[in-house]
Amino acid sequence: MEYTTLGQTGIRIPRLCIGGMSFGRVFPDFHQWVIDQEGTQAVIARALEFGVNFIDTANTYAHGTSEEFIGESLRNLGVEREDVVLASKVFFNEGHLSKEAINREIEGTLTRLGTDYLDLYIIHRFDYGTPIEETMEALDGLVKAGKVRALGASVMYGYQLHDMQAVADANGWTRFASMQNHYNLLYREDERELIPVAEQYGMSLTLYSPLASGHLTRPTWDSDSTRSTTDGTMRAKYDAGRELDMPVIERVAQVAERHGVPMADVALAWHWAKGVAAPIVGCSRPSRVDDAVRALDLELSAEDIELLEEAYQPHELVGPPARPGEKALAGTSTTQAPSRR
Repeated sequence: MEYTTLGQTGIRIPRLCIGGMSFGRVFPDFHQWVIDQEGTQAVIARALEFGVNFIDTANTYAHGTSEEFIGESLRNLGVEREDVVLASKVFFNEGHLSKEAINREIEGTLTRLGTDYLDLYIIHRFDYGTPIEETMEALDGLVKAGKVRALGASVMYGYQLHDMQAVADANGWTRFASMQNHYNLLYREDERELIPVAEQYGMSLTLYSPLASGHLTRPTWDSDSTRSTTDGTMRAKYDAGRELDMPVIERVAQVAERHGVPMADVALAWHWAKGVAAPIVGCSRPSRVDDAVRALDLELSAEDIELLEEAYQPHELVGPPARPGEKALAGTSTTQAPSRR
């Protein structure tokens, strides 16, 4: 396994991250494609065999049962706490990113994971209703208390990330070390502002949805998988761009055929070629871990990358919370965790 450093923290992470949105109990109002405790443990065990010890989840994934399943799996497998890098998130909860909410939600997350600290605590969205100073001071307090080793940010606008980092610097508080944003060959809008700001601050990109919810793994748009037929948020994120995206998908298939590999390998390899630290992959079974690790062996040429990228056309923004008074963007929710893989 290849490893890198999370931002400027000194925390060592593999070049892949296992996404916890695939884990948890099935609820009528949530994702129908999550896997149970036994399945979660099998995926984590296989990942650890490869040295993929970076696991990302959130306080609201499967109503908290994702965190519970991950914690139980690690205990059952006898994993030493220092041998795994655990990340979780906060925002889709009462109070969003207020001091009270952050201090409350970290305790729930730590309890469900069965640990005294997180390696990485990520704000799941930007909070228009809480002053930046209040959020950054509360997060810094978790670092000083030893409950969190590093901080990360997720979907937002570039100026918002810059403002939050500037506030941290002005007050001597802990900066964000990573950016978990929506980024793949079908959605590259963050190349305009958000990614350059993240790079300005030396942040690692630990992006989500690297395979565009499966659209970059097959030459056809539709699939009969449980997720494809039940995940309304996924359709909201991608279906509007179908006509724009099919030419890109055709290029991915072409490059995959040239190299004699599955399309998913090409989609993942493109991220590493773009400087991404660790794409977050959701795995529904252990063999999916094997697939993701295999992609590390693929090195794309400059010609490959040019072919993959030249068909891209600008898209409507997907993910960042709408400003107060604006219409909500596709794939965005202010009440529950949106589909993230």
